[in-house]
Amino acid sequence: MSTIRSAGLLMYRRRGAAAEVLLAHPGGPFWTRRDDAAWTLPKGEIGPQEDPLAAARREFGEETGFDSTPPFVLLGEARQKSGKRITAWAFEGDADPARLVSNTFELEWPPRSGRIQDFPEVDRVRWFGLDEARRKLIAGQVPFIDSLEQWLADADREAVPAPAARGASPSR
Repeated sequence: MSTIRSAGLLMYRRRGAAAEVLLAHPGGPFWTRRDDAAWTLPKGEIGPQEDPLAAARREFGEETGFDSTPPFVLLGEARQKSGKRITAWAFEGDADPARLVSNTFELEWPPRSGRIQDFPEVDRVRWFGLDEARRKLIAGQVPFIDSLEQWLADADREAVPAPAARGASPSR
């Protein structure tokens, strides 16, 4: 059996010196009462011969109804307890959680009732600061927050001009 591979996107925004990420809460009856360690990046399986970033963008749109815009920063690959391998990218954006539009899936519910119901793949999205996001995310996806935080810190360092050397006079 081959390993299931998925791809996802992590939308982030800056609020002053802090960053926030948009996480998705899975829909359906199994996730209704779960909160900590239950949220996820919008993601999905990579189709045969599909480019992983294209799959991530497709899934993000299907699960949230939001657009994703370049540039995309590769956050790496993580493995979940199930063995699923997820490749993720981050991009800067600002979406209103109230505008969520998710695709749906069918499930027999309650079990063995013969009643098929539609449930949203994502029942809500919310902005979280990075520390809270680590608590909310499924454990196998937390490394993506660490990668984003490191990338943002590196990008901020590169954007700050180097201090002038002591004793050097400003150039005219």
